[in-house]
Amino acid sequence: MQKIILASKSPRRKQLLAWAEIPLDIVASDVDESFPLDLPIAEVPVFIAQRKANAVREVLPRSEQIILAADTIVVLENEVIGKPVDRADAIEILKALSGKTHKVITGVVLLQHEKEIAFADTTEVSFHELTEEQITFYVDHYQPYDKAGAYAIQEWIGVVGIRSINGDFYNVMGLPVSRVIRELNKLM
Repeated sequence: MQKIILASKSPRRKQLLAWAEIPLDIVASDVDESFPLDLPIAEVPVFIAQRKANAVREVLPRSEQIILAADTIVVLENEVIGKPVDRADAIEILKALSGKTHKVITGVVLLQHEKEIAFADTTEVSFHELTEEQITFYVDHYQPYDKAGAYAIQEWIGVVGIRSINGDFYNVMGLPVSRVIRELNKLM
């Protein structure tokens, strides 16, 4: 597979692509991750991923490489749950997710010249009831401040707190890798 450009600083996305043996360069730009409030929730992560991909395309306008950008959101009861701003916010987010089912939606954009493939993948995640001690232990030891929904499924909280998932596990980590590979093959 030819080398791609990953428009992300996410160590999880980099690791997932490495596991799939996809060679890559990282070129990420800081972009505004806000979105129009009237945008349907399912379209939010694709909207943000398009913004990320286009920012990198502006930096590398003559590149032959495919640009891959992604954004992941957590949705609980039709509300987008972003990254926590601090410890107290992370604890409140995990309390809200405790004992409930939420959706993790990752939007992916692949750009090559004028070709664009954009899609979203959704996984439902159900948590067991979490105790306050479990939540504070996780937040204090893992500091999930850079993660939508204030957790990473591959960390301690996922091992002890997840009751079930319906969909792609790797989507919850930040990238539905098997679908990305299928879509990449369409461009190569």
